[in-house]
Amino acid sequence: MEDLTISHTAAEGTLIEGTAKGDGTAPVLKAHGWRWGRSIGSWFIPRSRDTAPKRHVIDATAAQLRADGFTVAVEVDASQRSTAEVEADKIARQADRAEALAAKAGRARGAAAAADRRADAAADRLPPGGEPIKVGHHSEARHRRDTQRAWDAMGASVQAHRDADEADRRAATAARTTAARYNPVTVANRIDKIEAEIRATDRRLNGYTAEAGSPYAHEVAPATGAYRGRLIDQRAAQAGALAYWQQVRDEQIATGQATNYGPETVAKGDAVKIRDHWHRVARANKKTVSVETGHSWTDRAPWHEVQDHRAASK
Repeated sequence: MEDLTISHTAAEGTLIEGTAKGDGTAPVLKAHGWRWGRSIGSWFIPRSRDTAPKRHVIDATAAQLRADGFTVAVEVDASQRSTAEVEADKIARQADRAEALAAKAGRARGAAAAADRRADAAADRLPPGGEPIKVGHHSEARHRRDTQRAWDAMGASVQAHRDADEADRRAATAARTTAARYNPVTVANRIDKIEAEIRATDRRLNGYTAEAGSPYAHEVAPATGAYRGRLIDQRAAQAGALAYWQQVRDEQIATGQATNYGPETVAKGDAVKIRDHWHRVARANKKTVSVETGHSWTDRAPWHEVQDHRAASK
């Protein structure tokens, strides 16, 4: 049996080295949720990059492989990268992916053009004017072959264009991914999400009242032991992520990419533009703005979705 090494780092995620095709490791790895990465030439645990190591999966996999006769070493580095490092890595990898898909789309367009030429050539071999097949004539077999070839070539051309269209779509999506990730509204929503996650982590660290206000209310004690240690590490990572994305938003506000309206600048009766539509302000709340709908109810939107503002005429 080969010597195997299961390793985990924030940058690479969880990988296993030393496997070979047909050595009996694949069924074990598949059963424990591992996947084969063709581009990296290794089995890996999905979504393990820049996350805490999934020790239960790692330990169960190692135990099963050892039971099957393999020698397995486990090397886990649980340290985390900063959000800035993670984002820089994501941007670089996405740029490489976009470039590769653009090249693939170019090759697909070339294949479609070649398929068109083959289809045209096959059609040119048919008798002019759409002459029907002469059943029983010596030309019948050749005519049927040429008709089938022309049909097959046309089908191949159609499929090649479909493949090229899909390649173009994937390339365009990849090119937009980083921009979409840093869309000002997306960034603000991410900040709100991280803040909510921090509050949840703090509740677990400090203890809280579950189901407060109901007959089933009960106290949940602060986390202890190894679980508390993991929560402290998680809290630090969340704080780092919040600082990074808040800096991104501050820069977007400073450069005019993002707006920063709030109850200090918007009042009842003013008009605000949200999702490209203007609305009259019904209430300027602390975190949201309520706007009139023309009905008996109002709609609310977070302040970061306000694109523009017009003060009510005095």
